[in-house]
Amino acid sequence: MDIVRHVINGAETAEAARTGQVFDPATGQVSKQVAFASTVEVDSAIAAAAAALPAWRETSLIKRADVFFRLRQLLKERTPELAAIVTSEHGKVLSDAAGEVSRGIENVEFAAGLVHLLKGERSEQVARGVDVHSVKQPVGVVAAITPFNFPVMVPLWMVASAIACGNTVVLKPSEKDPSASVWLAKLFSEAGLPDGVLNVVNGDKEAVDAILDSPRVNAVSFVGSTPIARSIYQRASAAGKRVQALGGAKNHMVVMPDADIDAAADAAVSAAYGSAGERCMAVSVLVAVGDIADDLVTAIADRIGGLTIGAGTDTA
Repeated sequence: MDIVRHVINGAETAEAARTGQVFDPATGQVSKQVAFASTVEVDSAIAAAAAALPAWRETSLIKRADVFFRLRQLLKERTPELAAIVTSEHGKVLSDAAGEVSRGIENVEFAAGLVHLLKGERSEQVARGVDVHSVKQPVGVVAAITPFNFPVMVPLWMVASAIACGNTVVLKPSEKDPSASVWLAKLFSEAGLPDGVLNVVNGDKEAVDAILDSPRVNAVSFVGSTPIARSIYQRASAAGKRVQALGGAKNHMVVMPDADIDAAADAAVSAAYGSAGERCMAVSVLVAVGDIADDLVTAIADRIGGLTIGAGTDTA
């Protein structure tokens, strides 16, 4: 059975002392194994990022941007391939997976424009004989811990901007759908990113804790559940790291008495069940105001009754 491995310093690792299972969501069957990184392997990835940092932060903004222009083109050309990987491990339908890739590409395009956004500022005579200037510099080695529900979009949100700003990255994707991150790391390399600038380690709490406790990781970005976000924030900030910890983003949908029943029912079903119900903006609670509830429930039931459960690759 195939094993999804780590990518450290531009190469996939060979050994896998501990592994976890990756499931095909359409069948519930185990489709492959994923290597779980030990503390030693995480430290190796961090060391690779630290070693690559001096040269990468000295790389000109134009050359950094060139990587992202090439990466954008490669992502455009290979969107169907990447979407199929997402569908095979996450379960969202192919069109939704392709849409996720498209949203990730938007951030690659943003990163390609950081040549302009990274300009410093200068103000003369803010006080008598005093000028002020600002310089934007990379933080250093940063970590991205990304969620199950968007295995392409969220890594590209974090990784693209971090790398474009001159940082080097250790990416720890969800162990439930890890293949997309490994695929992206290889595509970054094909686009010209030097070895060690982006490293991918797969795993569970052991890998995350090793990242949070490492003195060489200067910043951490996380998306996931609120309890884990709180835990990561407390542990990483206590170690003096900059932390972005985003958690808990479900929503209520309120339907007023004068609402269009068909439109409201369509919106409710799409919001609740689209992307397997795992969007951060998914509707988990619907509040019907007044006497519209019975008609709304009937309309929703009619739509759900017509749904079929199958593989994300099904076209029907």
